[in-house]
Amino acid sequence: MSLRTLCNNLRQLAVTNRQLCITHPGHGTNGFMSKLLLPATTTHCCGSNLGAGKQHDGSEVRQFHTTAAMERSKFIPFGRTGKQKYTVRPLPMVRYAGRDLDTGRIIHKRLGGGHKQRYRMLDYFREPPADDKVYEERVLDVQYDPNRSARIALVAGGNHKRYIIATVNMKAGDIIKTSGQVSRLSVTANEGDAYRLAALPIGQLVHGIPKYPGDHGRFCRAAGTSGQIVRKIGGMVVIQLPSKRQISVSDQCMVTIGRVSNEDHNKRVIGKAGRNRWLGIRPKSGLWHRKDGRHGRKIKPLPPIQVFMDKKQEGVHINV
Repeated sequence: MSLRTLCNNLRQLAVTNRQLCITHPGHGTNGFMSKLLLPATTTHCCGSNLGAGKQHDGSEVRQFHTTAAMERSKFIPFGRTGKQKYTVRPLPMVRYAGRDLDTGRIIHKRLGGGHKQRYRMLDYFREPPADDKVYEERVLDVQYDPNRSARIALVAGGNHKRYIIATVNMKAGDIIKTSGQVSRLSVTANEGDAYRLAALPIGQLVHGIPKYPGDHGRFCRAAGTSGQIVRKIGGMVVIQLPSKRQISVSDQCMVTIGRVSNEDHNKRVIGKAGRNRWLGIRPKSGLWHRKDGRHGRKIKPLPPIQVFMDKKQEGVHINV
């Protein structure tokens, strides 16, 4: 497509968003060569009227319109800069198809393609209010999220809304509580509530387990997963993960009660190769690989309990 045809097509677009088109001198009398697009907010430097005539350097000033789709296609950065404010609106997402962000080289051969997806910001923090009062939120809806195996829940409390990971039996209309109070007796919490580990009984199923007090949930966030409280020792709580591995965290950590939703995720049937392509998974290499048993079944002892101690806070270090 020639540059003349491209400019003619741009003039026929819907009149929704105004931009400026500057024609540089010295490229013919038609003015179709070497055009620079500027946003409409810079009209003060190039003249604000349509018939502004020529500038000091002799270049002509013309206005040109774009469609609203071009304005909506702008990518909103999130995560890498850390400056994006929280929103419940699904955000456009750039997929790198297994390539390195800086060099562009393929670092994962089995990623690429797939259906378009939008990112939902999830709030993994379930910290209680500063005055240790009970904070209640209402579940507005339980939704599907293409970026994770679990379902997500849209909850609202006060004048704020946010997305959290939904539990198995969570449904719209439920009231979930977040409390930092710790009493002598263990609390009888409902599914979806958030409490400190010190307030929960032994054997309770929890998910969204942080490493340190004040941290966000890091363990047991996938579909159908949950950790079980095994024992409490000296201000620390030992939790068994789904892999039978055990970790020890502070009893002041906030966790969510219950099991993560979509527990039948591991029972789904792909059915055909095309569904993996829908999910953005490319096929394996067609080369023949010798089956040497390297990835076969092995009986190994469980690793020792990993203890997470916050170095900034005083506490009793225990060897379990």
